[in-house]
Amino acid sequence: MISEIALRKDYLGHEDVDTVYFGGGTPSILDKGELARLLDAIYENHKVSDDAEITIEANPDDLKRQKAKDLADLGFNRLSIGVQSFDNDTLSYLNRAHSSEESFLAIRNVVEAGFLNLNLDLIFSIQEGRLEILKKDVNHMLQLRPAHISAYSLTIEKRTVFGNWLEKGKIDKVSDDQAANEYEYIVEALTGAGYLHYEVSNFAMPGFISRHNSSYWKQVPYLGIGPSAHSFNARSRQVNINNNSRYIQAIKKGNIPAAEEVLSRADSINEILLTGLRTQWGADLSLIRNRFGVDLESYYKSYIQDLVKLNLATFNDGKIQLSKKGMLIADKISSDLFFIDKND
Repeated sequence: MISEIALRKDYLGHEDVDTVYFGGGTPSILDKGELARLLDAIYENHKVSDDAEITIEANPDDLKRQKAKDLADLGFNRLSIGVQSFDNDTLSYLNRAHSSEESFLAIRNVVEAGFLNLNLDLIFSIQEGRLEILKKDVNHMLQLRPAHISAYSLTIEKRTVFGNWLEKGKIDKVSDDQAANEYEYIVEALTGAGYLHYEVSNFAMPGFISRHNSSYWKQVPYLGIGPSAHSFNARSRQVNINNNSRYIQAIKKGNIPAAEEVLSRADSINEILLTGLRTQWGADLSLIRNRFGVDLESYYKSYIQDLVKLNLATFNDGKIQLSKKGMLIADKISSDLFFIDKND
């Protein structure tokens, strides 16, 4: 990965790096020396802003007192902890290695180490009839009052443990109605407590919106390092190979083991819609018209009017912004607005 950082130092065009994010796995298993080497490589090959947001994802069972201190000493200033739930039966069902008690201890350790910018992950839509447990989870979150909370619906993928269980009838898929009820409860509870619901799954206290993730949604270029990592430079997307040994072999030969997809006009437009509609900033149709010469406002005029009438969205100054109700079906609304370029 250090070699790849050097190989790809020109990918971002020597723009200042405003955010650094260690995630997409469990980077907290790396020791202080390994993390220091990676950070040194980033600083040696890129100009990192003085006030850069530097995040690391961690599991609660990794965050012992010394580990929390090490992360602070290395320069990490934002932590994202995979709490998932404070209910031990739920954690066991999710096959998590940590307990509720370890989550509380980890949070205490990182606060004592000086971390103020803290995200806690919460999983919902896990099992039928779990609303009361979810309410307790949310109440614990509000008592802890982290700067940021991410709430994700449990996604069951094929060829996973949960996927196999679902196929064999060992578990049932949570109904859409329950998933919606749980999501609406989370939104009401967190916004009522002062959190900004700035993206479908993300809530922040004022001043603590995730700068890194917001960059994804605002189409800011980024460089991904390591197997399976994604990169974007506004013209194309790249994804690194997901095989560790083949990744290593390619890097040793000085090759970038990535497949590239050059974005068509339709791809670029639809990504603006898909990412923008998930956020409080909405999708800017006037920007699409000015940049790509495509007038979606006129083409989808009646559909947009219907969204407004149904209280699913507002439309002002060329921007569509989804309501709380609209956020529940953000992906469907995005796909309904997708642009199909007949010239492609």
